[in-house]
Order: sequence, then C-alpha cells, then structure tokens
Amino acid sequence: MSDPIVTTTEGLVRGRAENSARVFLDIPYAAPPFGAARFTAPMPHAPWQGVRDATRPGPTAPQPRRDGFGTLDMSPYFGPGWVPGEDYLTVNVWAPSTARNSPVMVFVHGGGFVAGSTRSPLYDGTAFARDGVVLVTLNYRLGISGFLDLPGAPADRGLLDVLAALRWVRGNIEAFGGDRGNVTVFGQSAGATIITGILAHPDARGLFHRAIVQSGNGLGAFTGEQAARVTHAAATALGIEPTVPAFARIPDEQLIAVLPKLTGLDLRTATDYDPLVGLSPFSLVLEHQPADTVAAGAGAEIALLVGTTTEEGNLYLAPQGNLTTSTDQDVQDIATRVHPDPAALIAHHRAHRPQATPGHLRSAILGDALFGIGTRRLVRAHATHAPTYTYEFTWRSTALNGELGAAHTVELPYVFDHLHLPALRGPRGLLGDTEPPATLATEMHGAWVHFARTGNPGWTPQETHSFSAVPHPE
Repeated sequence: MSDPIVTTTEGLVRGRAENSARVFLDIPYAAPPFGAARFTAPMPHAPWQGVRDATRPGPTAPQPRRDGFGTLDMSPYFGPGWVPGEDYLTVNVWAPSTARNSPVMVFVHGGGFVAGSTRSPLYDGTAFARDGVVLVTLNYRLGISGFLDLPGAPADRGLLDVLAALRWVRGNIEAFGGDRGNVTVFGQSAGATIITGILAHPDARGLFHRAIVQSGNGLGAFTGEQAARVTHAAATALGIEPTVPAFARIPDEQLIAVLPKLTGLDLRTATDYDPLVGLSPFSLVLEHQPADTVAAGAGAEIALLVGTTTEEGNLYLAPQGNLTTSTDQDVQDIATRVHPDPAALIAHHRAHRPQATPGHLRSAILGDALFGIGTRRLVRAHATHAPTYTYEFTWRSTALNGELGAAHTVELPYVFDHLHLPALRGPRGLLGDTEPPATLATEMHGAWVHFARTGNPGWTPQETHSFSAVPHPE
C-alpha cells in the first residue's frame, strides 16, 4: 500500500499506511511560538512547498521530563518530555483507510498544565481509526509560555492554541475523511479542565458538537489575584520585571528550570481557595468559573459526557508512600486547605467511609477538591440546557501492591483501548501486575466511540454509569 498524501490548507502532507489506518504525524496547525511569539495569540502557519513528511513524531512543547511519579512509572502518560524544535504546535491524525464523513474526535492531553504531548504512548489512535473514527491529538503551549498571566499578553494562551487546532480541524478534516459537522472534543485532567474553559469560550461556538470531560474541574480556574501571585513569583525567581518584553528575552531552558520554585505556592485568598491545592502553579485564568458560565447558557448546544475515577486522590499519595503513612493531622491539614469548615468536611467523608484509614480519608478529600466538586457543579450547570451523561470509573489497579486503585489517569488505557503497552504493566505500571480486563477496554472505548457517533454513550442522562470489571446486565 502506497503512502497516503493529503492536501491541507497549508500544503501537502505524506503519512503512512498502518493496517487499516492512515497515520499523519506532526502537522502544524499554527505558526511556531518562539521568542516574543510565545506570549501572543497563535498565528496562522505559513504554507510550505512540496510534500511535508508526516510519518515521524515531531517536537514537543518545552517542559520538564516527568517519567517518575514517586515509585509509579508514568512515562506512558507524560511521554518523552521536551523534544526541542520551534514548530511544535502540531496535530497527529489517525484516520480509517476508507474514512468518508467519519466522526471526528479531538483529544487534549493532561499533565498539570506543564507537561504532556502527542508523543505520549497512551494517545495512539489506532483503536479509534479501527472503529471508524478520525482521531486528532494536539500539542499546546505549557507552563509559563502557555498559562502565565502577563499584562499585555492574551490570557490562557494554551487554551487559545486548542481553539486554533479546532479551527484547523474545521478547515482540513474533510481531506482526511472526517465529518466537520460531527466533532467531539475530549480531554483528561488539565486537558479536561481546558475543555470546560472551551465550553464557556465565546470563540468556540461551531467548532465542536460534543464534549467529554475526564477528571476535569469546572471550578478549576484561577482568579486574577491568584494568577498575579504566580506571575510575581516567576518574575522574582528569574530576576526580571513581570512584563512581556522581559519574559520574551528568557530562553525556554530557563523558563523550565524555574518551575520547581513555583510549585507549592499558597494561592488561597480572602475569598477563594486554590482549586489545584498547590499541585500546579498554572491553570486557566478567568473572571468566572467555567461551570458558572455554562450555567448561564454557554455551550448549551453541546452534548456532554463527564466523569471521574473513584479514587482520584490516590495518584498523589500512593506512589510516594503517603497513603499508608498519612496521619490524622495530614487529614486535618488538607481539609483546612480546601474548606472553610474542615471538621464538617472530615465528618462528611468519615460518614461515607467509616472504616477508612487517615490515608484514604486524605485521598478522598483531595480527589473531591481537585475533581469531584467541580465535576458535580459542571453536571448540574449543563444538565439544565442539554443532554449530560455521567460516569464513574471504579476498576482498581493492582499497581503499588494494590494501593493505586481507581486513581487519577487509570482510565486512559481503557478509553484508548491500549492495554498492551509494556510500561503499563508490572508493580510500577499504571495497570499493575495482573492481567487488566480487556472487556472493560472494549466497553469504555466503545462508549466513547458511540457518544462521538450518536451523542449518546449507551445509557440515560438520569443514571451514572459505572465502569468496572464486573459485567453489566443487559
């Protein structure tokens, strides 16, 4: 089979044929963001002459390498880190070899707004192409370039990149066999929170028709005051003024090197808690939380699928050994950090988990603060306007001697039907050292495909579907 060639608005691209799919990697959707352009809105990419090679993965956004997450191997999730190259605002496309007016899905990766890329092994789109979907994955600006709030620079530049990629999809996806009138965006973690921001964004109307929010936060945006603290800390650490010209002179290597000095900043204010609980110094920066804007009617025409994993917080405790070593004081500390009445919050979680250890209480409070509360608010906000489907991923990984459980990110191999990666297996792998249930991948991946095709994942908006290893009754 000869290599497929497709005409895009910027020029010809040559992909490769793989089994029943056509694969195109590293296609630019916007101009390279280097120098001062790192702090502007994305610009159109210049046309190229001849045929661009789209058979090999390209560069990634500047970022620190994050293979390890305590004792857990997260390399399939974070990918190779920074692969230098200016032209990194790109998309990868997997299309069925016979695609014609096929449903389109566009994935936005997570990574705490500072890491991740299209090169992460988990995001291989072979299974989607196999099942008749054109899958698009994308890179966007991260960290200081993507999300630091600077006077004179547009806010949320990483989100603007995602909008630019969606405009590229609208203008080009028919050439790959996709239906521009049937586009579903989906994302996980930071990527899911970006999607909540896109739901609420006035420039997003018409760019997509359905959305899936996996472990995101409809209340995850920073206020201007919180963002200003991060900007001040970054400028101080770099020894510069908090202005666009000053940051534009700093090379990417230094912008990455300063990130550890921003981790753990206390962003609590007189009126607001830190929605990321100190885990990342970056998020969207908005006047109103996405869930509140959605409640007012934004994205009312979009069918929505939203959910979380049962033990989200385990990812932030188990790999470091803190699930077993946490104390009652640790529980008190996290409750104080996220709630005005910590005693009432702890009592609420104890009532639901009377046998829970301090570590599991701490995990429950943390996971709810990061993902649960904002997800429930988004569901309530959107359900008054359009079909809103909910799920919970309950399957427990046996990784880390069984402590990882149904933690944050564990659902991703099932969504992508990609259980075979060697790095996912074993005591340090995301899926653990027992054979993961292939039927669960078939079920969950199938629900995502069915939602993209029809707007219904296979259950009613009135129920919350549980994804577990236990077969569901017909």
